[in-house]
Amino acid sequence: MPLLVYHVVSSLPPDEVPTATIEFLLDGKALRVQAGITVAAALAHQPPGFSRLSVSGQARAPFCGMGVCHECRLMVDGRRRLACQTLCSDGMRVETGTGQGLTP
Repeated sequence: MPLLVYHVVSSLPPDEVPTATIEFLLDGKALRVQAGITVAAALAHQPPGFSRLSVSGQARAPFCGMGVCHECRLMVDGRRRLACQTLCSDGMRVETGTGQGLTP
């Protein structure tokens, strides 16, 4: 299955695109990303880019990107969330349930 890569798209001219960053914890490790991106986009930038493991141990990644398939579900600050529908915020804690470093 190919890895889906999400890019931040802006209609602003390049010199007006915000360059602010935020930092959050991903499976206990600090991660700095561009402000305004979703957790799914942040995961896509971190190899191997998946958000959880299936019951059989297979890597699962965001699929639909609009909250219908629930393949990107994970824990954000102790609550179940969809990575494609959750914007990254400074200090948030994201747990994929896959262990340290996003490895199966």
